Amino acid sequence: MMKETESWDHYRTFLAVLEEGSLSGAARALGLTQPTVGRHMDALEAASGAPLFLRTPRGLLPTETALQMKRHAETMAATAAALARVASAAPGEVKGTVRISASEVMGVEVLPPILAELQESHPGLSVELSLSDAVEDLLRREADVAVRMTAPRQEMLLSRHVGAIPLGFYAHGHYLARHGTPASLKDLAGHRLIGFDRELAYVHALLREKPDFAALDFSFRTDSNLAQLAAIRAGIGIGMCQTGLARRDKDLVGLLAGALDLKLETFVVMHEDLKTTPRFRVTFDALVNGLLAYIAEK
Repeated sequence: MMKETESWDHYRTFLAVLEEGSLSGAARALGLTQPTVGRHMDALEAASGAPLFLRTPRGLLPTETALQMKRHAETMAATAAALARVASAAPGEVKGTVRISASEVMGVEVLPPILAELQESHPGLSVELSLSDAVEDLLRREADVAVRMTAPRQEMLLSRHVGAIPLGFYAHGHYLARHGTPASLKDLAGHRLIGFDRELAYVHALLREKPDFAALDFSFRTDSNLAQLAAIRAGIGIGMCQTGLARRDKDLVGLLAGALDLKLETFVVMHEDLKTTPRFRVTFDALVNGLLAYIAEK
């Protein structure tokens, strides 16, 4: 049975070994010596009563025990980070650290000017921006505030629906000059199309509503929305992107107006317990107001 006296440092080291696949890699990532990392793992194995890693030519592979421990160690890491953020400011001050979670496209293309204005108004505010298309758990404090494209289902979350971001078909002008402009959905079959490597939930919904899309053959596939946008801008082919982003790029041309009819419902979310803490409330309000302005752009 695991002893309660095991240090959090041991679990932090454990997560680093899981991530890096070796003691030496974990040591470099944490700024520790390899013998120290080894001692931490020895202590955890002694406490658990079972080996945590198997040595293989490909590195250290986690055992079933390690995989069972992983989720709990990640919870400890999120809690430790949240405690550090809470302790980073005195009560009543708009000062300290706020961790924001958003998708790649939103974090790279939409949020920077909003966050620039936020930090200009509140210079004591430090921002951690976590970019992922996975939904981080606000109840476990993996992030303080999140921008999401799905409505939150968990209780105890404060949520503001800021609107729907429309998507459309776009291509670079150079691509259209070489390959022509499609006049209908059926014409897309003769073009290089940019799409997902895997069919996500909203892609499934789109295929149900518009059967013509099922016949489309994507010649450039990536699950990264940011990579898809970069491919459209590079002239690789025709793809989907936010109309607000396309409007900012004079080289992108909108195609088949109304054919896609797909919108991303957008929400700003945080744990309701944070609403009275000034830095979290100010960040939440800045994101709401900034995204409302972005969606309203013409």
